[in-house]
Amino acid sequence: MDQSERRIYLINELIKENREFRKAGIPSNVEDQKTFLRGLMNIRMPSEISEDFLKIQDKYLQQETEAKGITCLSDLNPIRKGIYLWQGDITTLRCGAIVNAANSGMTGCYVPCHGCIDNAIHTYAGIQLRMKCNEIMEEQGYPEPEGGAKITPAYNLPCDYIIHTVGPIVRGEPTKLDEDILASCYNSCLELAEKNGIKSIAFCCISTGEFHFPNERAAQIAVEAVNKYRKTTKSEIEVIFDVWKEKDLEIYRKLLG
Repeated sequence: MDQSERRIYLINELIKENREFRKAGIPSNVEDQKTFLRGLMNIRMPSEISEDFLKIQDKYLQQETEAKGITCLSDLNPIRKGIYLWQGDITTLRCGAIVNAANSGMTGCYVPCHGCIDNAIHTYAGIQLRMKCNEIMEEQGYPEPEGGAKITPAYNLPCDYIIHTVGPIVRGEPTKLDEDILASCYNSCLELAEKNGIKSIAFCCISTGEFHFPNERAAQIAVEAVNKYRKTTKSEIEVIFDVWKEKDLEIYRKLLG
C-alpha cells in the first residue's frame, strides 16, 4: 500500500464503525481526505480495533510525520547548559519525552481537527494513545487533578514517551493558586520523567492556549520551576521549551537570554 491507499483504508474502516458517516463520500482532494481522517480519529471513542488497522495506521502516521520532518535534540543548540528553546511542531521532536497539555479526562480532545496540542498529539500518536489513557483513567477512577502528571508510550511519535499534565483553567487574572498549580505541572512532569529514566523532556506552553493563562506569566513560572528543580535536585535532565507562536518565542528568548 502507498499512503493514498492506506488513508482510504483507514477512512473506510472508521466509517464502518460510525453509522453517522456510512453514507458520507470520501473527498477526492488529498488534503480534504487527511482532514476527514483526522476528524474521524478525533471523535472515535477508546475501544479495541483490529491488528490490521493498527499496522496500517502506524505505517501511515509514521510516514506522515517523516514527511513533515523530524527534529532531533542533537540538532538543537542549547541556549544555556541543559536548556533549549525551539520553535516547532512538538509532534515531530525526537527526544526522551514531550509534554501534552491535557484536560482532566486525559483521553484527548474529541473536537474534530481542533487546533489544541492535545488534539495534535493524539492524532499523530494514533488511536492506541486514547486507549492507553482510558485504561489509566479507568484504573484511577476519578479525573486527573490539576498539577499532576501521567506517562504513556509515544506510539507513532518520534519521542519515546508522552507525559500528560493538566494545567489550571484561568478566568481573568491568574490567582496565586493558579500559579502554584502551573508550577506543579512542571515539577510533576520533571519528577515523573526522571523516575522513568528519561534524559530529556520538551515542554509545550502549558495552559496558555484553551486554558487562557497569560503567556508571559506562564513562561516566567515555567522557567522558574525548571531552574529551581534542576538546582535543588542537581538534575542533569535536558529541558526543551517548545513554542509555536512567535510571541512565545520572544518571551522565552528574553527570559532565557
